[in-house]
Parts: sequence; structure tokens; C-alpha cells
Amino acid sequence: MAAAMRGVGAILLVLTLTACAAVYRNHGYVPSDQSMATLQVGRDTREEVAQAVGRPTSTGILDTGGWYYVESRFRHRGYAAPEEIDREVVAISFTDGGVLRNIERFGLEDGRVVRLSRRTTDGGTQEIGFLRQLFGNVGNLNAADFVD
Repeated sequence: MAAAMRGVGAILLVLTLTACAAVYRNHGYVPSDQSMATLQVGRDTREEVAQAVGRPTSTGILDTGGWYYVESRFRHRGYAAPEEIDREVVAISFTDGGVLRNIERFGLEDGRVVRLSRRTTDGGTQEIGFLRQLFGNVGNLNAADFVD
């Protein structure tokens, strides 16, 4: 009986320890160095870049803007929030004529925190509840509005 209890305890210990093991997930796509080496700045066009490394999922605001390839690696541990442990961004920019102008690589250490504005638009209800709005209009009805 004691040996069975030790076995069950060992199994529970192993399950508990494996539940805390980190799980890694990759998101996004960055072209390989070999495919990027075939590109020539000042010569290749947008279509040639698309054939060599593929089209990105993110582009600049304007059609002549840059292309951005983003790949991130996250570590998940138990119930803790996922933690980004690695990020690589490849930014490819083009001239107005669609010719390759520049290729830049950025890592997680190059990133900056961007604060989002928490401004909200006033709804105009001045904290009046639904029922107050509904019954507040009862006295404002005019019979001429309903009769021709």
C-alpha cells in the first residue's frame, strides 16, 4: 500500500512540474537571409521583391510605402501572461517608382513602447439612465405630430 501511495505521489509530482514547463509559440514570418541576399537595392522592383521573398502581411499607409515582415516568439508559462522573448522586423522601402530603396532589420531591443491614447467621446447622455430617458420624453409629445 505504501509503494502504491509513493507511485501516485511521484506521478502527481511529475504532472505538477510539467504543468509549469514553458511552451514557446512563433507568430509571423521574416524572409530568410538567403532569399534577402538575392535582392539588390536600387535595381529590383516591387514585383521582383515579391517573387523573391513573398508579400508581407503588413504594408505602409500609402501604396508606395514600405513592406514590413514581423516575426515574434512568445513564452507561455502556466497561468502567467505570455511573454514576448524575441522579435524581428524586416522593413523594406521603395522609391515612388517602385524600386527597392532600403532593407532594414530591427530586433526586440530596437522597439519602443507606444502609449495609446485613452480619450473617449462623450455620449451626450450626461449619465442619464435608459428609463429616465424613456420616461423623460413622455411629457414632450405633441398630438399634432401624430395627426395630419
